[in-house]
Amino acid sequence: MKAVCWQGANKVEVETVPDPKIINPGDAVIRITSTAICGSDLHLYDGFIPTMEQGDILGHEFMGEVVEVGSEVKRIKVGDRVVNPFPIACGHCFFCKQTLTSLCDNTNPNAFMAEALMGYSPSGIFGYSHMLGGYAGGQAEYARVPHADVGLYKIPNGLTDEQVLFLSDIFPTGYMAAENCDIKPGHVVAIWGCGPVAQFAIRSAFLLGAERVIAIDRVPERLQMAKDGGAEVLNFEQVDVGEALKEMTGGRGPDAVMDAVGMESHGLGLEGFYDKAKQAVGSAQDVMIEK
Repeated sequence: MKAVCWQGANKVEVETVPDPKIINPGDAVIRITSTAICGSDLHLYDGFIPTMEQGDILGHEFMGEVVEVGSEVKRIKVGDRVVNPFPIACGHCFFCKQTLTSLCDNTNPNAFMAEALMGYSPSGIFGYSHMLGGYAGGQAEYARVPHADVGLYKIPNGLTDEQVLFLSDIFPTGYMAAENCDIKPGHVVAIWGCGPVAQFAIRSAFLLGAERVIAIDRVPERLQMAKDGGAEVLNFEQVDVGEALKEMTGGRGPDAVMDAVGMESHGLGLEGFYDKAKQAVGSAQDVMIEK
């Protein structure tokens, strides 16, 4: 099959690679019909995430049609159209039972490497380095999905790929940010950044009952999209944002705020982060070699 493969910082290529196969009885293989590039993929492309290896298949936002299932898969069947969330969850550990599936204890075999860098490890993640499991991603013609009965969501009849693809990552990301703001009717919410995640956060805030959303950025097209989504907008190159927020809220300020600005966009401390990452994961790899 064809797949988008990481070749090093600032270099990716489409390569011919082996088709995925069923490895465990809970696996499924899906034929990818739509996939997306996440802003987080820039961290891989720019070389800020360690433990990537040449030839790793990228992509954690994908959907498609089930073409093969393992012997223990019960809920999903061949022929189902499905959308796949980016965290890989087992469904039965402590965190999964609390619906905190992105913290699954059982799906990252290299958790000790992530812990060395971040303090704690998330679940395994598709196409996102070996410290997060080394799973092949979905920017490919086919993908293996572990714990298929847990992760895959069947798509109701009549919905197109374009209508559901963003459920793989970016819409839930923006929605959860809004959900974490504990929005009450009448609340004013401010969002820093008007990129793709922020656009979903804006709309999610309104869905959850916000009366007003104030979106902050400097890119005209992004500000216009936020405005089209119902937000009031501020260009931080043209106004003092703190003073403007006070003026727009009668001196009180917003009831909740979200930071939806990506790592590269911040532009600060990235070299220090990368040095720390190399040191942390290098130490973890030394431990692995000793074991």
